[in-house]
Amino acid sequence: QVQLEESGGGLVQAGGSLRLSCAGSGRTLSTYAMGWFRRAPGKEHEFVGAISWRVNTNYADSVKGRFTISRDNAKNTVYLQMSSLKPEDTAVYYCAEGSRYDYTEKYDYEHWGQGTQVTVTS
Repeated sequence: QVQLEESGGGLVQAGGSLRLSCAGSGRTLSTYAMGWFRRAPGKEHEFVGAISWRVNTNYADSVKGRFTISRDNAKNTVYLQMSSLKPEDTAVYYCAEGSRYDYTEKYDYEHWGQGTQVTVTS
């Protein structure tokens, strides 16, 4: 069974950038869609974006044009490059495995990582 581990979170000022990583172990991620979600305090999980095994991408409107998802199959890792960060991007970010990159609901994904905290200060 695959295990996912997010990293790269931290504290950043508004307007700054961060790159999150989601490393897989146990088996390859290359044939699966991978999604990124986030959960802000007191809120439900929110879809951020996803990437298919063919490298098609899908983004939430709130991050479109600012966030980019990519994958490196040789490293069995998926990335979330975040730019022009805003305080409202503050959340714990999670990666998870899905069957389709155009799925945007939490229940469509499985094998969730533990998450990495991103805090954006104004």
